[in-house]
Amino acid sequence: MAGDLVRACPTVGDLPTGWQVKPLRLICTKIGTGATPRGGSEVYLKARINHALVRSQHVFDRHFDTAGLAFISDFDANGLRNAEIQSGDVLLNITGDGVTFGRSCIVPDRILPACVNQHVAIIRPDRSECDPGYLLSVLTHPATKSYIESFNSGGSRRAITKGHIESFEIPLPPLPIQKRIAHILGTLDDKIELNRRMNGTLEAMARALFRSWFVDFDPVRAKMDGRQPPGMDPATAELFPDSFDHEGSGIVPKGWARKRWGDIVTLEYGKTLRGYRENKGGYRVFGTNGPIGFNDEPLCPTAGIVIGRKGAYRGVHFSPDPFFVIDTAFYLKPTAVLDLKWAYYELVRLDINSMDSGSAIPSTSREDFYGIPVFVPPPQIQKSFGEIVDRWFAQMFANDHQSHTHAALRDTLLPKLLSGELSVAETPDLLQTAS
Repeated sequence: MAGDLVRACPTVGDLPTGWQVKPLRLICTKIGTGATPRGGSEVYLKARINHALVRSQHVFDRHFDTAGLAFISDFDANGLRNAEIQSGDVLLNITGDGVTFGRSCIVPDRILPACVNQHVAIIRPDRSECDPGYLLSVLTHPATKSYIESFNSGGSRRAITKGHIESFEIPLPPLPIQKRIAHILGTLDDKIELNRRMNGTLEAMARALFRSWFVDFDPVRAKMDGRQPPGMDPATAELFPDSFDHEGSGIVPKGWARKRWGDIVTLEYGKTLRGYRENKGGYRVFGTNGPIGFNDEPLCPTAGIVIGRKGAYRGVHFSPDPFFVIDTAFYLKPTAVLDLKWAYYELVRLDINSMDSGSAIPSTSREDFYGIPVFVPPPQIQKSFGEIVDRWFAQMFANDHQSHTHAALRDTLLPKLLSGELSVAETPDLLQTAS
């Protein structure tokens, strides 16, 4: 593939002779966005009949998240027929903050039929000229991310138009090479997806154990019935009481402390930080929606919990290592003896997104949070729970590290393949070493 080079592409630079660079409008059969159905979220269905509605929260880079997928009637879908997506369509978030803006994936067939709302663009490449998987690889590469950002009009809320997308210039190798590049990078995606699924299973196990111990109180109920709690060793079972205290707000195992979150933790503000997307430092950076980059120094010097502060979709995130938090999030600082794993799952149960301060931008209210009641188990029970889930967390974070390595290799491979520095024939050996 290597040979004489011509400088022609705004994102990659030098390309082999004979390769083309074209704006998307010339290689796509459709570029467009959708709309919110008349009536907004009030018309969403409780269960699927036919059509789903895709929003920006579902579109991640090279991954589609079905959590919270909305469903609409055939009547409402008919009103969005110009926004109906097809198998192989590439989706691109055209609005959002610094995290959600510009994310792109291929629509999975399992969610069809579906339409998109006004925050998501449909890019349908002409498959005689451009392979969807190849186009996705270009759109999600960091160099292209910066290129897309350059079209943004500015401000904390990013936005690009259909006209911007139509003008995006894309390097076009011959179609067989496009397909091969898509396959190579897709192989790394498959490894990342396997890790994601493994982590989903481990996370479900941890949540199930938490629910059994701290929501359904299965060990307490078993002891009340004179039974050994199933699957629990005698020493751990001995930590649980065999009766409940009753009060107006419900039942709680005898001896557990009645507190409010403000009694046991403080929420510390994150700090403004630049350059974390390009930084390759050793400390993960968190925003309101989770990990967003790296930094050379941590803000929190220990493992900890991050709580989203600003934005429509705010979450609770756990870091096993020291980390940095930007100013769209809080990090939790214990003021009492707490096991962080217990605190994390207790916080996940809360509806963080309902704690709005009343400002124009949705945000978590510290005062409201501090007033929320919580029943705190004795430290030894918290510790026992933490020790059990520690090994699951260790595997999850090992999987995350491996996925990060695969993603870095994927981002390194694309420009080398496009410049001719590396041929598609040479890459299988590299993929074997990444297994």
